Amino acid sequence: METLKFKTTINCGACVAKVTPVLNEQENVNNWSVDTENPNKILTVEGENIDETDLVKSLSKIGYKAEKI
Repeated sequence: METLKFKTTINCGACVAKVTPVLNEQENVNNWSVDTENPNKILTVEGENIDETDLVKSLSKIGYKAEKI
């Protein structure tokens, strides 16, 4: 299993609720979480063969930025 981390603009509980369906639909993603307490709003994604580009594009479509760190 691989773990990817992204700096995001997901900054509150309402934002997490908005991205939940998008992240849950991502292929090969087993688990994810957002640390909204961290100043960089770190999104951690776990899974196998995750398509980083597709994940970033999916978040972008609903108004959030994600940059791999």
